[in-house]
Amino acid sequence: MEPIVSIARSLGIEPKHLISYGDDKAKVSLDAIRPAMGKLIAVTGITPTLAGEGKTVTAIGLADALAKAGHRAAVTLRQPSLGSVFGIKGSGTGGGWATVVPQADINLHFTGDSHAVTSAHNLLAALTDNAVNRHQIPGLTPDGIAWHRVSSIEDRALRNIVEGLGGDANGPVRNTGFDITEASEIMSILSLAAGYDDLRRRLGAITVGYTTDKRAVRAGEIGAVGSMMALLKDAILPNLVQTGAGQPAFIHTCPSANTAHGASSVVADKLALGYADYVVTECGFGADIGFEKFMHVKMRASGLRPSAVVLVATVRAIKSHGGVPEDSLTRPDAMAVRIGAANLEHMVKIVRDFGVPVIVSINRFPADTAEEIVILQDIAITAGASAAVTCSTYSDGATGAAELAEAVERLAATKSQVQYLYSEDSPLRDKIYTVATKVYGATSITLSPSADRKLEFFKRQGLDALPICIAKTPFSISHDPTLKNRPTQFSLEITDIRASTGAGFIYPVAGDILTMPGLPPVPHTIDLDRNNHVTGIS
Repeated sequence: MEPIVSIARSLGIEPKHLISYGDDKAKVSLDAIRPAMGKLIAVTGITPTLAGEGKTVTAIGLADALAKAGHRAAVTLRQPSLGSVFGIKGSGTGGGWATVVPQADINLHFTGDSHAVTSAHNLLAALTDNAVNRHQIPGLTPDGIAWHRVSSIEDRALRNIVEGLGGDANGPVRNTGFDITEASEIMSILSLAAGYDDLRRRLGAITVGYTTDKRAVRAGEIGAVGSMMALLKDAILPNLVQTGAGQPAFIHTCPSANTAHGASSVVADKLALGYADYVVTECGFGADIGFEKFMHVKMRASGLRPSAVVLVATVRAIKSHGGVPEDSLTRPDAMAVRIGAANLEHMVKIVRDFGVPVIVSINRFPADTAEEIVILQDIAITAGASAAVTCSTYSDGATGAAELAEAVERLAATKSQVQYLYSEDSPLRDKIYTVATKVYGATSITLSPSADRKLEFFKRQGLDALPICIAKTPFSISHDPTLKNRPTQFSLEITDIRASTGAGFIYPVAGDILTMPGLPPVPHTIDLDRNNHVTGIS
């Protein structure tokens, strides 16, 4: 690794703006942000499968390839979820010859941002409980509290708990639970905040509960904002590290890609765009969840616009959507590719509907045949992609993304006409219907009685102008994870609707969504070797 001061200097960021955490990582002052000069390239993908797609690997390799072609390039990514590192997902820092480093630090404690969010979130919970226990907010009772606590570790035992047992001194007694830190509204706020003033405003607007007469109680009323600001003072600063090839990488915030928008921070993007010719950023999950939220939530809040989109697919994943079992994905199967490519066609259409040009990047595996690759490329172009290229950054680093980088250069030079799928002043019900039908391909929406009541309640609260951020399974375009490929003739089932008033969006819940995951049967094993180096992260 190069000294982090050298990485900053390669972009033009002065050392006075750095707060170093050792020689290999640093926070960057918001004073370093300057007007954007570069182009933003968003990386999204098809519906995720167990076969893997490789969005992070592609994003990192693309940034390296653009730099190798003579451009100033940077990549902006979410910090991996600490809980998921020990769970199903494992490492979130790329792989092979397309990584961000230092991997162990980024995947574990890093610069402490996640811990700061956890502390600020739980402080607000404690202050809210205290205000109720001392009857400081008229009409706010234990049953009216809407603010859970959070933990960085996946722990299913904390999903539903009773707190305050042991008498009045320990109250209030109430049924509650824990969410994962990445699902914290404060993490979403940190990702969307434009600076300290905006962070303060958003924190004050958090809804912690409702009085008996249905009045929303905000965090500002609890008197928690100043203390949360103090805990988040450094967490709002973007973290600068580097790719394995020595290019700048900003790893900052990790909002849930389900209950939130699943993208790195606005300030990291703005910082990078002020110095780099190209900034490559990743959207969580597939284009139906990740890119849609990226546009309607993050881009609308930031005022930024992507110049081009890279949509990542693999032959393996496409065959999985085509009905091939996981243990047979390495066998040639041109028919399964043709069937499963319906998912790719749908994802290309989603991006094109936003008015942004798209390149399909086929993340190549050794078992892929030339026939399967050509079929996928032809289908991608027919669906409306401006280019369809193969990519092998995992095994070949920047060289493996050279063709993709050339395609991005050509496409980003054209002027895109970005458009949104719904207007800000549309009613919430219409926004849900628009996303369900235009993005997911549903024929209608079905709201549970509870969701319907909440929709009307939020309308009376004056929240109709907020964007929506639908929480649903990432494993299907629909709300049902068993419906693979491109489901049709279904009604999107909305089971609940919740408000993130500080982050500035409403999130309807489609189907069954967990905000506190559980560990898998065999959690990832991470340890120290004889030299006290972390092992098990790659």
